[in-house]
Amino acid sequence: MTTLIIKNAQLNHRESLVNISINGIHIERIEEVPANFDKVVTDPKPINGASIYDAKGNFVCSGFVESHIHLDKACILDRCTIEQGDLDEAVEETGKAKEEFTEADVFERASRVVEMAIKKGTIGLRTFVETDPKTEMRAFDAIKKVREKYAFAIDIEICAFAQSGLTDEPYTHELLKLALSQGADLIGGCPYKDDNPDKHIEMIFDLAEQFDVDVDFHLDFDLDPAGSSIPKLVEETIKRHYQGRVSIGHVTKLSAMDKDLRLQMAALLKLADITLTVLPATYIFLNGRDYNALIPRGMVNANELLEMGINTTISSNNILNAFTPFGDASLIRMANMYANISQLAKDDEIADVFDMITKNAAKLLSHQPNITVGAKATLIVLEAKDGVEAIRTNSQVLAGFKDGKQTFNNQAAEIYFD
Repeated sequence: MTTLIIKNAQLNHRESLVNISINGIHIERIEEVPANFDKVVTDPKPINGASIYDAKGNFVCSGFVESHIHLDKACILDRCTIEQGDLDEAVEETGKAKEEFTEADVFERASRVVEMAIKKGTIGLRTFVETDPKTEMRAFDAIKKVREKYAFAIDIEICAFAQSGLTDEPYTHELLKLALSQGADLIGGCPYKDDNPDKHIEMIFDLAEQFDVDVDFHLDFDLDPAGSSIPKLVEETIKRHYQGRVSIGHVTKLSAMDKDLRLQMAALLKLADITLTVLPATYIFLNGRDYNALIPRGMVNANELLEMGINTTISSNNILNAFTPFGDASLIRMANMYANISQLAKDDEIADVFDMITKNAAKLLSHQPNITVGAKATLIVLEAKDGVEAIRTNSQVLAGFKDGKQTFNNQAAEIYFD
């Protein structure tokens, strides 16, 4: 029995508009609207009990996936002092703020950002949650409750994360194990903040193997082309047969390398099937503070890596804190920022950017982003004709549906002529 019909929808690579019939949580039929639809009755055949949503010719896609965000540290800008605006200050200020985190506090702030993300069309999200002596399990417990509360609209993955060192913090190691035993989906580490980066990587992999979970590292977050952790990461990934189960964020070192060295590192990432995520808002704010002229962007061209066969994604990283004192959880805005910084212009380049916040990111989180008969009816409506126009114009997300039920509505703006 059809329960919902989304009519007059524009899908990718379709010339004609379509009506999408949904039965329960799955797509039941996709039927083309006649070419002369303006001269015929465009309403689908009435079906008792079915709800109707008119997409009005707007673009319908499977929704955005946030592959790298920190919900536990979001919205603490009022607790941080920003004077230098660099990475060290951001780490220090956030560390001070973390000592005062309570479960209720983290839950409230994370919920605020998740609601932002839902209304911006995000249907899947991977958040890092720090489990260390400063926060212990308070943030983790809060994010688990957030995951449960918003499951009707968004799927949330929790990465138990060692931000501030591991090799000399046995308590952090025990807290990571506890989080993995209590519902964390994967584990992450930050080698560049550890006195022994190589050992840090090994210890994270040890825990990943013990609990059979994927791995996501913050890696190489500086502008010195030397001393990359990529070779060690690739070595461990291959040795442990973890190809396709590892991802990395930041990796601003790549942007500072000459082309030959950058391509060598990229070839290693491809060999180990490691996904790379770029975080443009954070890079533009933090990087190059010690330059007086020709300030570097600090962001690798993910399109170049994608052409080599590396899965690449774009994400928000932080929202309203000392790492990124801006943010609205809009992946369309983040993709537009990335495209501007990377100086992209061609339609095929912009189409690849759209994939980085949809198809590529969904692959990382093991989502199945398909609008096909039999697929789950999870999709969003964008005020655009396709993904390329959506990126170019920072288009408005008009509505969203998860498993056949509408989860939000953003009414399209109207102009009133005299």
